[in-house]
Amino acid sequence: MINSIIEAINVALDGEFGEDYEIYMEENQQGFKEPCFLILCQKATSDPFPGRRYFRSNQFCVQYFPTASGKQRECNGMAERLRQCLEYIVVYGDDRPLRGTKMRYEVVGGILNFFVNYDCFVRVEQPQPFMGGVELSTGVKGGG
Repeated sequence: MINSIIEAINVALDGEFGEDYEIYMEENQQGFKEPCFLILCQKATSDPFPGRRYFRSNQFCVQYFPTASGKQRECNGMAERLRQCLEYIVVYGDDRPLRGTKMRYEVVGGILNFFVNYDCFVRVEQPQPFMGGVELSTGVKGGG
C-alpha cells in the first residue's frame, strides 16, 4: 500500500510539474539534481476495526530542494502548489481518489518539507476453509 501511494504521489507531481523537476523515491547518496523532489513515508500506523477492517494512517513528507537563490520565497510558492497538487491522488487499481489531509509544511535549512497524510480503511480478506462435500437425499413425505 505504501509503495502504491508513493507511486501515486509521483504521478501527481509529474502531472503538475512535468519534466522540469526530477522526482526521487529513494534517497540518493550521490546528491540531487536541483530543483527536485524526494518522496518519503514518515510514519504508517494500522488500527483494527470490527469486520476485518483496519484504519491505516500514512504520513508522507515530500521534500523540495530549490535552486540556489531565493530559497525561502521559492519554497513558500512551491508549498501552495503542492497543496493543490496533492489534495487528491489516484492509487493504481483503485477507482476512487485518495484525499490528502493534515497538510502542513516547514522550511528547514533551505529545504521545503511538505507533510501530507493519506488515511484510509482497508479490508483484509481471510481465506475461508473448504468444508468438503455435501450429500443430499430427497424424497416425498407420506407418498404412498
